[in-house]
Amino acid sequence: MSANLDPETLERLHEAVERRLPDYLRDLETIVNIESGSYTKAGVDDVATWMADRLAALGASIERHRHDELGDTVVATFERDDEGPTVVLIGHADTVFDEGYLARRPYDIRGDTILGPGVSDMKSGLLNGLYALEALRAVGGDEWLPVGRLVYVVNPDEEIGSPVSTVLIAELARTADVAFVMEGARANGDVVSARKGMMHIRATIHGRAAHAGVEPEMGRSATLEAAHKTVALHALNGRWPGVTVNVGELQGGTRPNIVAETCVLTIDMRARQRSEQDEAEAAIYEILEASRVPDVTTDIERLAHSRPMEKTAESAELVESAVAIAANLGFELADTETGGGSDANTTAGVGVPSLDGLGPVGGNDHTPVEYIEKSSVVPRTTLLAALVLAVGG
Repeated sequence: MSANLDPETLERLHEAVERRLPDYLRDLETIVNIESGSYTKAGVDDVATWMADRLAALGASIERHRHDELGDTVVATFERDDEGPTVVLIGHADTVFDEGYLARRPYDIRGDTILGPGVSDMKSGLLNGLYALEALRAVGGDEWLPVGRLVYVVNPDEEIGSPVSTVLIAELARTADVAFVMEGARANGDVVSARKGMMHIRATIHGRAAHAGVEPEMGRSATLEAAHKTVALHALNGRWPGVTVNVGELQGGTRPNIVAETCVLTIDMRARQRSEQDEAEAAIYEILEASRVPDVTTDIERLAHSRPMEKTAESAELVESAVAIAANLGFELADTETGGGSDANTTAGVGVPSLDGLGPVGGNDHTPVEYIEKSSVVPRTTLLAALVLAVGG
């Protein structure tokens, strides 16, 4: 992959993106104003349809993988007649915000700050991918596609761990040479070259109910067992440098005078490296499968799982190319690691060099003051277009 792009080509890409900035902002307002929380299927599907229509207008063939409860997954594929590398672009249409939230926190521009639910995570990133491709077409004309094949995935369920789309994304990634994920850049402008792997587990503990005052000895307390497990799970923190374990929810019992028959734990584990992840997962299962309280049993359900996105020699080359292109565009760029997961975990997990955080600069994701910087839209979109062009080169 070469980052030595013709300065004139870079300038033309930049001009093409900058010229369309008013259109970008109107489109951003449109899709931010579509409420698309992960469980709001109609809204997620509306965003997916909006993206599918625009990608089809660029010449993509569209596949729509439908789902009865969650949103549909859109896969837009561009191909040229001759051979060349395959690039996968990934963005997600869902947000963490429930239906009705938009009325309280609508889309708003205040100087250089653009606010709105999902504006950073990641509706602006969806548009970065679209407008990068439109800029490539504006510069390249009818034969604009710089790679042999480009696949754009609009994921409907990333904010809940991509339970539906992960298998499809992994399948598509296995045929790719490079994956670019358009999650928002960090607040300081960094792109993301490494992410922790994660596992979410639900453990349902089954004990035996009894009258807590009359015959407590006949009971088997599920909440007591849950307490033992919680302490043991949190004691795993620090055993491996890059691993965190957290019991995020603990719900059990019905009344204070009844020995609790059932208790449910939900657990989050994060790890930087595969080896640490494997060891931590084994330790978690060992704790959950053992019992301190006699006659208590535990059902274990794995809710979500992703491998770490580790920075490899190949992904380091992507970082170097991005840094060089950014310098030619007039801004500094660096890369970082983050504990949050994304679809880049999936692509990197199947061995594809991946780079993430290619959306606009922003922050406060999942909060009432989630934002992006308007001034970052043009340079970041141009960077993404140039990266795709560099892969083709």
